Amino acid sequence: MTTTLRPGAPERSMPDGALARDFAVCVNGRPVGTVAVSASPADGNGRREGRVNQLTINQAERGRGRGTVAALAAEEVLRGWNCHGAYFGLVEDADAPAALRFATALGYTVRARNMVKEMPAEPPALPAGAVAASFDEAEYPAWAVYHTDGYADSLARSGMPPAAARTKADRDFAQLLPEGLHTPATILRRLVVDGATAGTVWVAHSGPPGPDGKPLPWVFDVEVEPGHRGRGHGRTLMLLAERETVAAGLPRLGLNVFADNVPANALYRSLGYEVYLTSLLKDL
Repeated sequence: MTTTLRPGAPERSMPDGALARDFAVCVNGRPVGTVAVSASPADGNGRREGRVNQLTINQAERGRGRGTVAALAAEEVLRGWNCHGAYFGLVEDADAPAALRFATALGYTVRARNMVKEMPAEPPALPAGAVAASFDEAEYPAWAVYHTDGYADSLARSGMPPAAARTKADRDFAQLLPEGLHTPATILRRLVVDGATAGTVWVAHSGPPGPDGKPLPWVFDVEVEPGHRGRGHGRTLMLLAERETVAAGLPRLGLNVFADNVPANALYRSLGYEVYLTSLLKDL
């Protein structure tokens, strides 16, 4: 029996240059599942980052290699779009352990995790001596450069080619903060401890999709100043983010953490954040 992909709709080209297409997974022409692929806008070298989305094989057809063939065929579509890598999103559900084994066998490695937490009814208190302060216009440019550079470095460490990481970091910041400090529904705060800035936090009212597919309020960045690390200020910054989220009347807060950031993974879990999506990456 032959497993193939059959286009479910024409290729979609977005205004920003991103691409997407849906397929039926077929065995001798008979549909047995679905898979979707997408790709980011091309960088300056014409390269893209790809994603294998919503790979599903009907229960009765599992265990016969259908998913493996479908995933490899989806990767070929992404290669045709000049993608340098393929991302695979793994939802945390009853099938997650088997899906992780499947993706690992195909050469994918865990890159990052999306986490979410239900907000308390009352804003959490900050430790004594810690207060929130707003940015001013003079501080913002240096903060933006520093954090864009840090984001690009994190992407590169997680397996993205450096040039692609730089392009993505610049593009994401431009999209997320088009008006800088005055971007609507965006919170930028400094944590001041005993009169000195100990760190910063960036929260947006709407970010990536949560477990229900709807956009979540999102922590886009948490940074403790180098001279203030190792004193628990990362936890205080997260409490500050939660205070702002509760004050805005938002019921949940999400975030992304890179797999190699062991201290941050431990911190978020200790605060009650739970993984709902694991992102894996494979070089193409």
